Amino acid sequence: MSSENEKSDEPEQLALIRETVRTAKVPRAKPRTWRGAALAKELPVARVVVNKGALHLDQFFDYAVPEELDEVARPGVRVRVRFGAGAHQVKNGRREGGRLIDGFLVERRATSDYSGPLAALADVVSPEPVLGPELLGLARAVADRYAGSLADVLQLAVPPRSARAEGRPSPQPLPPPAPPEPGSWTRYDRGPAFLDSLARGGAPRAVWNALPGPHWAEEIARAVAATLASGRGALVVVPDGRAAGRVDAALTTVLGEGRHALLTAEAGPEKRYAQWLAVRRGAVRAVVGTRAAMFAPVRDLGLVVLWDDGDGSHSEPHAPQPHTREVLILRAGQDRCAFLLGSTSCTVEAAQLVESGWAKALTAGREQVRRAAPLIRTVGDGELARDEAARAARLPSLAWQTVREGLRTGPVLVQVPRRGYVPRLACERCRTPARCRHCAGPLEAPEQQELRCGWCGRGAPGWHCEACGGNRLRAQVVGARRTAEELGRAFPAVPVRTSGRDHVLDSVPGRPALVVSTPGAEPVADGGYAAALLLDGWAMLGRPDLRAGEEALRRWIDAASLVRGQAEGGTVVVVAEPTLRPVQALVRWDPVGHAQRELAERAELGFPPVSRMAAVTGPPDAVEGFLAAAGLPADAEVLGPVPLPVVRPGAPRRPGDPPPGEQWDRALVRVPPGSGAALATALKQARAARMARGGGEPVRIRVDPPDIG
Repeated sequence: MSSENEKSDEPEQLALIRETVRTAKVPRAKPRTWRGAALAKELPVARVVVNKGALHLDQFFDYAVPEELDEVARPGVRVRVRFGAGAHQVKNGRREGGRLIDGFLVERRATSDYSGPLAALADVVSPEPVLGPELLGLARAVADRYAGSLADVLQLAVPPRSARAEGRPSPQPLPPPAPPEPGSWTRYDRGPAFLDSLARGGAPRAVWNALPGPHWAEEIARAVAATLASGRGALVVVPDGRAAGRVDAALTTVLGEGRHALLTAEAGPEKRYAQWLAVRRGAVRAVVGTRAAMFAPVRDLGLVVLWDDGDGSHSEPHAPQPHTREVLILRAGQDRCAFLLGSTSCTVEAAQLVESGWAKALTAGREQVRRAAPLIRTVGDGELARDEAARAARLPSLAWQTVREGLRTGPVLVQVPRRGYVPRLACERCRTPARCRHCAGPLEAPEQQELRCGWCGRGAPGWHCEACGGNRLRAQVVGARRTAEELGRAFPAVPVRTSGRDHVLDSVPGRPALVVSTPGAEPVADGGYAAALLLDGWAMLGRPDLRAGEEALRRWIDAASLVRGQAEGGTVVVVAEPTLRPVQALVRWDPVGHAQRELAERAELGFPPVSRMAAVTGPPDAVEGFLAAAGLPADAEVLGPVPLPVVRPGAPRRPGDPPPGEQWDRALVRVPPGSGAALATALKQARAARMARGGGEPVRIRVDPPDIG
């Protein structure tokens, strides 16, 4: 082509481009201020909860609804609004300016309580309603209980949007299944009656002490099936993905495909949101999931199930840090549905639900317990001192013998405590933990200084043991290092497998092997373990926390529940002082009795769950000023403040730890029963006022802290 032809074609091409630009669909600028746009003729005011977690902004805000958004601006949808425009930014009677943020439209109204000009909704992000009145009411109740904001709770309750998931239709709901057979529920005294009540549309509330063994997942599935048979929905919350997978498989076996949704982080954001939408739309009536599933919007909720409420995974690390158990209790009351709290162990909170009459105990008879539980044998300090093998290899002769016998018929589990527990003090003679006479907090001697309480900071001169009268102290055992190589050298022909934080095994074959695991990471063995060793019991019993005994017993029972029953030769050896209460409860397999005794002691001392408690942490001056300004209830008692350990720069941090290198204090505020709501309100108002003033150093509040030691 010549250069002359190139020049002659250029004007034609430019004209074609201009025409294409003129005829192309011009995208609407979003979000808009809707300047001069007409408002909706009916219900022109939208009440919105904005995505601002600040406590002083914990309220609804009114916005004008443009006529163009009238059809899609329905209660429950996600919206975009302009927030923060001053009163001077008003044009033609419409507030303009501000920063664009997300929110939820909760209500359409004819008029506004605000007398000034309103800003218009900037946009409706999606016409999909994701926030129903039941979920909104639950979120409000959770925020009030934990002294938090509604926006923070909604961040936990409603998953992030996926446009592709919203664009796909959910499956059609299946008809209710037939009521299931009781199955292994017949092992429990009231088990069949509980299922029958669910199938007839009842709302029983039970604390279920599950028998050891692999049947608990199937028993939960049968409870869900009975609820679905009544035409209602069911929600199951478990502590981790491994447990969720077991319940998921059991539900598929009992119900078949397509009747339940699995809500876990492993599914990925898009798939999880698609499952959540199927539940919200009513296509699926049963849900099993981890902690975030406690807010799942199940239609016609008839049953909520919580498995292993003592697991730390049920405590939400993000504000306002609710616990799954308390959220499901709120749901059971709000929806008037059945409630099932199950575990092979028993927490003090579960025992209180039964003692108060709010729930009934669902347990098996002692004969059933003896058949299902393994034989428990103990090794105390006296045996260790006389045992040559224990002094040489840190394992008593009984443990070696149990391992050898167990490896003849199957795998052997070895539970090793996590490293990092902080040593505290106990009586040298009887090993009773040293506690403060004033508040029963743990005594410590930092840097070889005089004794003081780790909770209230008071000194403890002239301490003596309340149990035996001794006046000498010793440091409790810190978690000793245990490696798979040591056992591998002792049993060179046996494979050794490990399961822990870095690599958690879900299951192991039923062949002879040594499985070394940290607490909570124990894999399930096909056919059950032949034996188990629970090493270094003092490492868990010596934790500086009010729940040390309860948590140690829960960890031991969880591991021992994976061992074959005594009739099949299953044996568990626990290396801990046999006279201690948690060890005796393990030997008798009586976690309920242990929880009841713990509850009685806490009632005498005035500690949770009998009382309500909140932790206030921050820089020393900030904590002192906050407590002085807060209008605490008249019956509130402040313990402390006491300094928290300084976190070294670069060291691992737990949720709630102070910034690295900074010295923070913590104060505990407790109130008697009946004043918990007043305490939460006072703390929330004081923090909101502090944030509104915009001054001062940060102060953190946590209602019902899981660790108060």
